[in-house]
Amino acid sequence: MRYRNLLLFCTLAAVWGSAFMAIKAGLGSAAAPAYFYDAPVLFAAVRYDVAGVLMLGYAAWVTDRWRPRSGPEWLVVGIGAVFLIAGYHALLFIGQLGTTSAAAAVIVSLSPVLTTAFARAFLPEERLTAVGLVGMALGLVGVVILARPDPGNLVGSRFEALVFGAALCFALGSVLTRRFETDLPIETMEAWSMVGGALLMHGISLGLQESVSGLPPLRETVALVYLAIVASAAGFLIYFDLLDRLGPIEINLVSYVAPVFAALTGFLFLGEVIDAPTVLGFLVILVGFVLIKRRAIREELARQR
Repeated sequence: MRYRNLLLFCTLAAVWGSAFMAIKAGLGSAAAPAYFYDAPVLFAAVRYDVAGVLMLGYAAWVTDRWRPRSGPEWLVVGIGAVFLIAGYHALLFIGQLGTTSAAAAVIVSLSPVLTTAFARAFLPEERLTAVGLVGMALGLVGVVILARPDPGNLVGSRFEALVFGAALCFALGSVLTRRFETDLPIETMEAWSMVGGALLMHGISLGLQESVSGLPPLRETVALVYLAIVASAAGFLIYFDLLDRLGPIEINLVSYVAPVFAALTGFLFLGEVIDAPTVLGFLVILVGFVLIKRRAIREELARQR
């Protein structure tokens, strides 16, 4: 059983890590723009058009609650749609126009640290010790190391700032959904959040006047299918399974393994360079996470013995 959990854990890290490469493949860069370069939010919206429909079908199959019924349940779905899907992915996809796959994944790996910070503010039962505060500060330092902001040219760091904003959205949404206790199955909540988030991103895309012409080339089509079916639908199914088996502490560690796969796939498929600040930023963020979650990690390791 432990080997099965390890295999699924590595699979999830590989799938979610390589998703950053797939995003970059669909967007391209200023020097070599791809099909969705001028429509990053539309790219994200179409991804969740497909993933949302697939997840709705899965929720109807495995649960007895395929849709929310009460006001609090729709509120939780709305929070998920706004923060976990639309806010996170719109900012991430725009941010990846000017960052590498590895850099984006490392910044997003700060999400568990930011989640702890927001939990302290919004959930009375959550508290950070002095060591935990140091860990949170280290996480932010890691992002600064990676982004290398130039005070004389802050515009140059705007893409990393957008990815950081995406991590903030995801962390805040994760905490806000925990404030409302409902009986809505997590599969149903995720499915409707995906659908609602996709609709919101279509609206944002229209507001930004994004447009594409013709059909996407093969590479961009493969990237879109991979993101919608493998990274989103299949990835979340693995996540739900591991969440029941491992608990939230161990599953959080996926955020710290995913950048390895993002860097490797970015290097192999897109020729992206893995530079020293990216590695150093990742290590500093990882140390911050360990300091914040040291007690929970110790308890989890003791339980597994």
